[in-house]
Order: sequence, then C-alpha cells, then structure tokens
Amino acid sequence: MKVLITGGAGFIGSHLAEALLARGDTVHVIDDLSTGSIANIAHLKPFDRFHYTIDTVMNGPVLAELVDYADVIYHLAAAVGVRLVVESPVRTIETNLRGTEVVLEMASKKRKKVFIASTSEVYGKSTDQPFREDGDLVIGAPHKGRWSYACSKAIDEFLGLAYWKERKLPVIIVRFFNTVGPRQTGRYGMVLPTFVRQALAGQPITVYGDGTQSRCFTYVSDVVDAVIRLAGKEEVVGQVFNIGGNEEITIADLAQRVKVITGSDSEIVYVPYAEAYEEGFEDMPRRVPDITRIQQAIGYNPSLGIDQIIQRVVEYHRTR
Repeated sequence: MKVLITGGAGFIGSHLAEALLARGDTVHVIDDLSTGSIANIAHLKPFDRFHYTIDTVMNGPVLAELVDYADVIYHLAAAVGVRLVVESPVRTIETNLRGTEVVLEMASKKRKKVFIASTSEVYGKSTDQPFREDGDLVIGAPHKGRWSYACSKAIDEFLGLAYWKERKLPVIIVRFFNTVGPRQTGRYGMVLPTFVRQALAGQPITVYGDGTQSRCFTYVSDVVDAVIRLAGKEEVVGQVFNIGGNEEITIADLAQRVKVITGSDSEIVYVPYAEAYEEGFEDMPRRVPDITRIQQAIGYNPSLGIDQIIQRVVEYHRTR
C-alpha cells in the first residue's frame, strides 16, 4: 500500500507511520510541525519507503499531489491538547475545519479512502455513559473556548459522513480516548506525560481540579493496531468507532500510581481549573467509552492495563 498520513510527525501519527513501514507499506507524511516534531520521525528517514513533506494540509496544490500517489489517507492533522485549545481557539477551529475540508475535497476527486481521527471530546458534557457512537453529543456554550475543539471535530465527522453519503467517498471515523505512550509531550496539557515528568524530576505532581474526574487510558500501539485493521475492512466504511481502554481511573489515583511506580517523593498538589486554564473552565467529570462496536468489527481488546501503561511511559522518559 501507498499511504499518506497527515499530522504524521505527531505522537500517534509517527507510531502509525512506524507500524505501516514495518508491514511493508510506502509511507508519506505531511506535517507543519506546529505540534508535531521532526524528532518523532527522524528514526524513519533511513527507510527508502518513507517520505515526508513539511507543510500544512491546507496547501491545496501540495496536498493534491500527495493524495494522487496514495491508496489510503490517514487524516490525523489537527490542533491537539486542552491548553492549546484554550489559548488558541482561532487556530484550533481553522486548523480542524479547513484542514479536514481540504483533505476530503482532494480525496474525493481521486476516490481515495480517508480515515479521519476524531476524539472523545465530541461527547462534550453528555452524562450518558459509557459513551456510544450513536449517542447524543452535548456541547457546552460557545463563549467557553474549551468546547471549540469538540465542536470543530464534530463538524469534521459530519463533513466526512456527508462525503460518504452524498459522494460515496469511503470514509472511516474513529474517536480516540486518552491515547498515551512514547513521544507524547505534556506541553499541551496531556496529563500522563506531565505527571511522569514531574515525578521523575522530583517536582510537585499537579492535579487540575479536585482529581475526581475519571478517564480510560489506551496505549498507542493498541490504537495504531486498531486503526490499521479498521482501514483494511471495506464493510466498516461510513461508520464511527470509539477506540479506548476499559479500565477507568480518577486523575487523583493516576497521580498516586505514577508516584508509586516512579518511586518519587513528589508532593501531589491540586490546582484549580481557573488557575490552570481560565475562569469558568468546564471539564468532563467522566469519560468512558463503549467499545462494543469495534470489538465486533475487528475483535479489538486493549492489551495493557493502566499500571503497565504507566510503567512503559516511565521507562521512555527515564531513557531521555
């Protein structure tokens, strides 16, 4: 296969490129390095089947040429991270909406399959848990920038499914739930690498809010494997899938487990949301995926528990 990965120098994108190369595919990455890093793909440069372009997906002529050579497009390019969303809402909305629009437009001209990476954030403030793919999305008020990311990614999904229904462009959508692993940075608000870095440095482990909010973490290799397997199944075209873990943990408990696994003496400190982000910031108290649909489609089941995930992230940061 000849594959194009948008956002391929990012955390998940670089792992996806690695896995596709390992199975013998030719991989071309496009990334503007706004949140990705050339260091994430430096080890892939020796492969003669690996190519990369430093540019934005919104550069239509460049993207059109890359799409022309690809058999399938994995669209991962997006604004990511709660901190970036809060601090740069214009960039978030423009990147997500316009980027996806251009990718779908170019892919539609050549009838190329598109895999769209969405997010658990689209469920917004819904309390109907665990989240099902056919459940309602409950987005917060527009004056709270926190929800601009969720809304923009939901529009991405609507647009992708519209291309499938109206123009028969093969589209598959997945909603990632707290994917973690090597190469993920805490720079934009990702909680686990932040906790691990703080614990290893002997700094206070900063928990935002009261720590009772809960999440399900998924190791990146499980996510990448699921993505590749879904993209290879024609019968799942036009569907939306949750990809997440099945072990729920509060953020306070996560901080404590990181402290124990690292053997750190760091103090766990609680920081109000208003101080961490902005006044009136709203967070989801609970975010748990229903993974029945993806289990039925490809037999998906997370291979690592939370302690194993933390251990691998700790090992990665220790080597650095």
